[in-house]
Amino acid sequence: MSTRKTDLEERPWRQYICLACGLIYDEAEGDPDSGLPPGTRFEDIPDDWECPLCGVTKSDFELLEKQEITAAAPVGITSFSKVPGIVVVGAGIAGWSVVEAIRHLDAETPITLVSACHADRYHKPELSVALSRGQQPGDLVRESAADAANRLGIRLLADTFVVGISPERREVRTTRGTVAYTRLVLAQGAKPALPDELPPSLCWRINDLAGWSGLQQQLATGPRRVAIVGAGMVGCELAEDLARAGHTVTLLDRQSHPLCGLIPPEAGQALQESLAELGIHYRPDSQVKAVRADGDGKNVLLANGETLAVDQVIAATGLKTDNRLARQAGLAFNGGIEVDRELRSSDPWIHALGDCISLNGEPCRFIEPIQHQARTIAAAVLGVEAPAYEHRRPVVRLKTRSLPLVLHGLPKPNGRWAITQREGNSMVMEQRVGDTIVATLSLGQPMQSKAA
Repeated sequence: MSTRKTDLEERPWRQYICLACGLIYDEAEGDPDSGLPPGTRFEDIPDDWECPLCGVTKSDFELLEKQEITAAAPVGITSFSKVPGIVVVGAGIAGWSVVEAIRHLDAETPITLVSACHADRYHKPELSVALSRGQQPGDLVRESAADAANRLGIRLLADTFVVGISPERREVRTTRGTVAYTRLVLAQGAKPALPDELPPSLCWRINDLAGWSGLQQQLATGPRRVAIVGAGMVGCELAEDLARAGHTVTLLDRQSHPLCGLIPPEAGQALQESLAELGIHYRPDSQVKAVRADGDGKNVLLANGETLAVDQVIAATGLKTDNRLARQAGLAFNGGIEVDRELRSSDPWIHALGDCISLNGEPCRFIEPIQHQARTIAAAVLGVEAPAYEHRRPVVRLKTRSLPLVLHGLPKPNGRWAITQREGNSMVMEQRVGDTIVATLSLGQPMQSKAA
């Protein structure tokens, strides 16, 4: 037996995280749907293997340090109530990640997780590809909230809303009573930015499992006509997913091409053509004036006087951070909760991470950095020495199989885009500011990049 094979057999199973969508490849579980049986080591994965969620290759994964967790026995609510500890608000990927990071370092400190939803654990990026896979809500849940709370030894307040924060008393006021804290971590995420012309009662927002589940139930009986308002990343991904699931999709946007502002017109035109090949009708320069109920369906009224009759409407008009709690607690806010390199807010006892934070005035709405943010906060709240959080913009991957799109870097409004390679439907583009390359965009099949 070779030395390498012996070393691999003796080595513990490792996990690797996708830098594009945050999916975790676990060697113990493998990827059976892609031909990788359980126990397939990362080194043995073919180089052309693709992330089953977003499609990037093996080179866009990095080793994720596995956190061994030994938690104290779960403690009842009564005994917790008089013992201040760490309170985490929000049970999405960010909230659960910071709980696990704290438990990795400390098994005893009381932790209370407050969630406005059921708090079951699932991987949010999967929501935009789940319909075409025929998945049910239960298929997306990786661990129930009760099981996760028991495993980590925490108190869980699910279906509980935070109504206020009292920093001077270090208390969180909830619909289930007041909870004292020694440290508070805000992981409340961001909410869909819904303009006035899109009434919440008539428009689906696919930002969590509950919203997706409701839409899935409405679409489960057969093909439907669906209008998606907003041709950003979420809108384009959902449009392809619904079209592949057999629905008739109209994609509306006020701009001339999809992902306008993020990618140049040449790339937007290519993306629009690829969506059209799936039967998706893209309507550029379309301003929605109103949405009204019409029997079992809905009418979408456009500013040009046209009316679209559809069965369902989805709003994909971006996200915003709710500033209610931050403002009420007196926290500095600039498009999100302002944090320093330890992810500490302007109140030294309150930290924040994930979609609700702002770094130098810009929201940080990416999945991949959350694990690093969680570890930084865990060390800070427990007084453990650790490197400060260094933000690096992850690769942006559009989860559309019709036209793979990968963006490295941050495009600038004053940058100049140029095509550096083109072959059939595939192209590589670079954006420069002066002589500096600030962003690189790849569309279609990967090509060998040439020196500029």
